[in-house]
Amino acid sequence: MLAPAITNALTIDVEDWFQVSAMAPYIRRSDWPTRDCRVERNVDRLLQLLDARQVQATFFTLGWVAERYPQVVRRIVAGGHELASHGYGHERASDLDRTALREDLVRAKGLLEDLGGVAVRGYRAPSFSIGHGNLWAFDTLLETGHAYSSSLYPIRHDHYGMPDAPRFAHRRPNGLLEVPVTTVRLGQRNLPSSGGGWFRLFPYPVSRWMIQRVNRQDRQAAIFYMHPWEIDPGQPRVPGIDAKTRFRHYVNIGRTEQRLQQLLRDFRWGRMDRIFLDGATPHATAGAAGPRPAAVSSVTA
Repeated sequence: MLAPAITNALTIDVEDWFQVSAMAPYIRRSDWPTRDCRVERNVDRLLQLLDARQVQATFFTLGWVAERYPQVVRRIVAGGHELASHGYGHERASDLDRTALREDLVRAKGLLEDLGGVAVRGYRAPSFSIGHGNLWAFDTLLETGHAYSSSLYPIRHDHYGMPDAPRFAHRRPNGLLEVPVTTVRLGQRNLPSSGGGWFRLFPYPVSRWMIQRVNRQDRQAAIFYMHPWEIDPGQPRVPGIDAKTRFRHYVNIGRTEQRLQQLLRDFRWGRMDRIFLDGATPHATAGAAGPRPAAVSSVTA
């Protein structure tokens, strides 16, 4: 391992290939049940990879997936991983009003807890869709029994982003813990360094350098995220999609699993709840716990 001192958080957003927000203009929500669902086999493969390295992760799981594949939820819990919420139907939080978001949160949380037999404390908004226009969502999260969120992405992006948000774990004014996904600060700009499409686009040494920088220079745990469909080069190709969507979704998709295996070897990884809520660093690939990340800060607005 290259940077054993800090345990980073490995997170999986459990959704299928046809549920990606960028595919919404091309695949109607009503057509989801007719699509080739591949999420079960892909989650099983991820669980195998994690088990081989004795790594535990956080799985932000859609209620829609859990309802149809309850065995996926049970396998996640049985593997010692954290079960967390990604909402029910992958609707952006920014597209919902307070009542609709509350209903979505309650439905997903209740379903996951019933199936998994564990408390669901974490939530990640689909497409990191909490920002300046709906900061009230943090109040709804607290009111529905969530202890933390990982829904902010402090970058500029055409689909999401809140570039002036704190880069690291912090308490919102209502006390809810927000743990943004990781960025690297270069000059006056935050660069994405936490996985997803960027992990597939950048050569692996770039992603490794970014996480090392956050660990060594910022002395913070990195938050890495990915989706089960990103290790599945055999997934169906959607005809008629625009060039940008095609590139973003499929770029280097055949290399992701190999890169993930290298990532698991190069760093220490653990669950979000144990790193940021419980005050104890979980067992990962290196055994003994190292120093904890810097203290959680607070925001006043």
